[in-house]
Amino acid sequence: MTARGRFITFEGIDGAGKSTQIAVVANTLRERALQVVITREPGGTAVGEALREVILHQPMGIGTETLLMFAARAEHLERVIRPALGAGTWVLCDRFTDATYAYQSGGRGMSAERIGELEQWVHPDLQPDLTLLIDVPPDVAAQRLARARNADRFEAEQVDFFARVRNAYLDRARTEPQRFIVIDGTQPAEVIGARLGELMLRWNG
Repeated sequence: MTARGRFITFEGIDGAGKSTQIAVVANTLRERALQVVITREPGGTAVGEALREVILHQPMGIGTETLLMFAARAEHLERVIRPALGAGTWVLCDRFTDATYAYQSGGRGMSAERIGELEQWVHPDLQPDLTLLIDVPPDVAAQRLARARNADRFEAEQVDFFARVRNAYLDRARTEPQRFIVIDGTQPAEVIGARLGELMLRWNG
């Protein structure tokens, strides 16, 4: 019987540097002969990527935004995440439901209880094995985003929005310390990468 793969999520406000560090962790795991899938939310499937374009670029109400996030997540779980884990593959995901609590609840004010109801409907039996929260102050993230690309609907938000999102993330990390590891994202990328590489080696035994 194939051992279940592990599910690792990467969280943080826009501009935290998640994409760079996901690649580092994937390389570390592959060097240990582990099968790895890198994916993202919203997205990860044809339906999810189509919904991502709508979510990131079309104005909408907070209820619609939250429902679309979970619609993309349901497809992602069915098509990518659950099959990969069942086959023994490790899944590295750029954002998961913690992001919905941070952005839609912390940032926009959607009821956390309502998000919890959707979470129980879409994935009542599955949570990440490990969540790496790359934490940066909003002003640092804003400087990085300004240099990187044209802003989408979330990236164009004001600093106070990202302050609320960051606080929501840190609150979740304090609530679930057994699952979260908070990383200082203001350090140089190579320093963060080295720490994560060492962490993965220890975590995987």
